[in-house]
Amino acid sequence: MVLLNTEYAGLTLRNPLIVGSSGLTDSAGKNRELEEAGAGAVVLKSLFEEQIERQGDILLQPSDSPEAADYIRNYVKANQVEEYLSLIRATKAVCTIPVIASINCYRADAWTEFAKQIEDAGADALELNVFYLCTDTNTSANEMYDLYISILEKVRERVAIPIIMKTGKGFSNIPGLVSRLKLHGARGVVLFNRYYQPDIDVKRMRITSGRIFSAPSELGDTLRWTALVSGIVPGISISSSCGVHDWTDAVKCLLAGATTVQLCSTIYKNGRGVIAKILEGMEKWMDETRYVAVSEFRGKLSFSRAENPSMYERSQFMKYFSGKNSDNVIFR
Repeated sequence: MVLLNTEYAGLTLRNPLIVGSSGLTDSAGKNRELEEAGAGAVVLKSLFEEQIERQGDILLQPSDSPEAADYIRNYVKANQVEEYLSLIRATKAVCTIPVIASINCYRADAWTEFAKQIEDAGADALELNVFYLCTDTNTSANEMYDLYISILEKVRERVAIPIIMKTGKGFSNIPGLVSRLKLHGARGVVLFNRYYQPDIDVKRMRITSGRIFSAPSELGDTLRWTALVSGIVPGISISSSCGVHDWTDAVKCLLAGATTVQLCSTIYKNGRGVIAKILEGMEKWMDETRYVAVSEFRGKLSFSRAENPSMYERSQFMKYFSGKNSDNVIFR
C-alpha cells in the first residue's frame, strides 16, 4: 500500500491534490463534494479587492458627499467580507481536509485586518494572490518585488496561520522573488497563477476574452520553475499550478520538487471524478516503480538533484537543437 500523504506549508494533507481557488470552491456543499471525491485540500474562491472596490463605486451617485461615498464603500466591503467569512465557517463545519482561504489583492494596506478575521473564522492557511499589472514605465522590477514583500509582511504581523504566496510567471528572477518571500515569512508559494488571457476578434474588431482553461501544453513552464525553485530555494513548500490535467502531470510536478499540485481546469472539463482517476494513476505508478511514499521521489528530478539540470535552463533550447539537423526543425 502506498502513502500519498504530504506536508504543505505546515499543513498535513492526505494527498498532494489541492483544488485551486475558483468557482469550484465557492460553497460549502461543493467543497464537501470535492473532499468526498478525494481532494487533499481546497482553496476557497478568492475575494477580489478590485471587485469590491468596483461594486462600491457602482453604487455611488454623483451627488454623494465624500462621507457618504466612504460609508457606501465600507458597507459593501463589510458585507462582502462577512459573506466570505461565512463561507469559511460553513466549509470548516462540513470538511475535514485543510481549508485555505484566498485573497486577490494588489495593495499592502487593504487586507491586514481582514486576514485576522479569516484566521479567526477557522481557515487553516491563507493564500495571497497578488497581482498588479504594472504599465508605468518608471516602475522598476525591484519595486514590484517590494510590493509582494510589503503585503506579506503586513499580513504576517496579524496572523499566525501559514501564508502562501501565489505568483505569476512574469518575473525576471523567480527564484530570487521566492527566496525573499521565504525570508519574510511565507511558508509556501504557488507556481503559477494563470491570468485571464485577452484575445482579439478580427471580424468584429473587438477585444475579447481568450481561452479560459489551461492546456496540458502549459505545463512546461510550471515544471521548469518548480524544478529551479525547489533546487535553488530549499525549505519552502511549492504547489505547482497551471497545466496539471492528469496523473502524469501530477507525478512530473512532484518529481520536479513540488509538495502539492493544484487542479482546476481539468475538474471543470472532466468533473470531480478526475480527482480519483489522478490518485489511482499516481498509486499505480508508485506501485510499479516501488515507491512507498511520495517523500521518496519528491524532488528527485529537481534542479539540484537531476542528472542533467541544465535541461531546465533557458539556454538549453539552442544547445539541444545545435546537434540536430536544422532542416527538420521548425521554429515558430
